Amino acid sequence: MDENIKIAISCDHAGKKLSDYIIEKLNGKFLFKNLNPPSNESVDYPDYAHEVCNSINKGHVEYGVLVCGSGIGMSMAANRHKNIRAARVHDENAVIMTRKHNNANVLCLGERMIDKNEAVKLVELFLETKFEGGRHQKRIDKIEIG
Repeated sequence: MDENIKIAISCDHAGKKLSDYIIEKLNGKFLFKNLNPPSNESVDYPDYAHEVCNSINKGHVEYGVLVCGSGIGMSMAANRHKNIRAARVHDENAVIMTRKHNNANVLCLGERMIDKNEAVKLVELFLETKFEGGRHQKRIDKIEIG
């Protein structure tokens, strides 16, 4: 593991427990920029997705992790950003494929959809899996259309 990898992590109110748990379990293995809301009060998930994506695009961090109730809203908001490839995942195979073939730079998880210890494993796997490049790069280049 590369403890120098910088990750922005954030959530909405429905993902706060899982996001805090991920930071607790992986802090020290990776460098987290904690962008979580300060409380469990209801917040709008796009605001937090945008903050993580902006951190990536400004070069402050290399990757992002976003957590909401399902992971779907966060992935939709994140994928509106140029240069962001956010993937909502549910198992190890999805994580491996999205890193190897899609060079995803944002991992989206649903607190209501996944066990907290499985989520920690998926975050670790996401950060350890390398992009294969080659034929996959030309396909990624075609994602950016505007």
